[in-house]
Amino acid sequence: MTSSPADSPRALLRRLFDAAVNAAQPNHCLPPHLPEPPKGRLVVIGAGKASAAMARAVESHWPGPLSGLVVTRYGYAVPCDRIEIVEAAHPVPDAAGLDAARRVMETVRGLTADDTVLCLMSGGGSALLALPLDGVTLEDKQAVSRALLRSGATISEINCVRRHLSAVKGGRLAAACHPARVVTLLISDVPGDHPGDIASGPTVADATTCADALAILDRFAIDGPPRVRAALVSGRGESVKPGDPRLARSETRMIATPAMALDAAAAVARAAGYPVHILGDAIEGEAKDVGTTLAGIALQVAKRDQPFAAPCVLLSGGETTVTVRGQGRGGRNVEFLLAFGVAVDGHPRIHALAADTDGVDGVEEIAGASLGPDSLRRGWALGLNPKDRLADNDGHGYFGALGDSLVTGPTLTNVNDFRAILIDRP
Repeated sequence: MTSSPADSPRALLRRLFDAAVNAAQPNHCLPPHLPEPPKGRLVVIGAGKASAAMARAVESHWPGPLSGLVVTRYGYAVPCDRIEIVEAAHPVPDAAGLDAARRVMETVRGLTADDTVLCLMSGGGSALLALPLDGVTLEDKQAVSRALLRSGATISEINCVRRHLSAVKGGRLAAACHPARVVTLLISDVPGDHPGDIASGPTVADATTCADALAILDRFAIDGPPRVRAALVSGRGESVKPGDPRLARSETRMIATPAMALDAAAAVARAAGYPVHILGDAIEGEAKDVGTTLAGIALQVAKRDQPFAAPCVLLSGGETTVTVRGQGRGGRNVEFLLAFGVAVDGHPRIHALAADTDGVDGVEEIAGASLGPDSLRRGWALGLNPKDRLADNDGHGYFGALGDSLVTGPTLTNVNDFRAILIDRP
């Protein structure tokens, strides 16, 4: 069976997205991973779009005293009683993030071996903990961040550069906690769930080097401010390496991942009568190229019942990139979806949704969008050429004009991009 009239393809796809987001809510996934109470103090620190919700989950389930400070994105704060919540800018850092990072470092100084630091990290932490390396300014980091975000660099490449320009990332925060025990709870928003790429790994040893960061800037023809290049060329930005004794008592626990979110969405689709095929939870590449590729698979299913028979749902996650060359606002999910729509060209049985689980696609307060068989026709009726809008990196403008944007507000979590394609029965 397929969805009932009350559960249209568009409504079902939205339910799949909501299930994915709900699976990564801290109050559900965090409590089983809390450490045992220490002999000394429990100090809670953290950063990311989910960090405030994580802090509230800790307060709700921790049996003893605690204190701490976490920094989250503007609009993502939630009330806590014992953990201070501050807000800062994302994806480009600001002075509030710099001040918050400095205060976090001060919070963990002077601890003893009897103390435990509980570090709550999620996507967005790289920008929110913005304490530059000595000799590098906040303005330098802002300039490099903007250039990298527009360059088409992967999140792993961006975070490699960030680690080597930071006084917090690349294991430096854990080193500052020594000799206390450090337990880091991670909500992954990166392909492959590599701990060093989540918030650029403030409590994780880093095997990459200043030379690697410099090579990334050169690969994308980013000159960067002179102080940035000087820090990398001199090696002053070297991160904390594997085997450093200051990290001997530091451990990480992955509490939510893109794969878990996709599994939750798959369960909802199966309950609605659709076979589900998960294509991958770590898909990368240019968003428009991924859109075109997945459109080819969807068309093959619709026309040939290959490699899967229709009806079915195709799910995928990961983090694509957008190399902004036009005048549009970017947004990797809407860019994917517009390229997908151009390629399927209004096929009557293909529906899709693409959105970021944190509620923000690119720099917009818009999670993503939905696409149906009539989307391109409605766009043409408004005088919108989808190929022109794609070339201008204006997916947000296109779907906004159709009224098909997906706006969630802050979701208080982040397990990366979510893509669902529904191919209905003939």
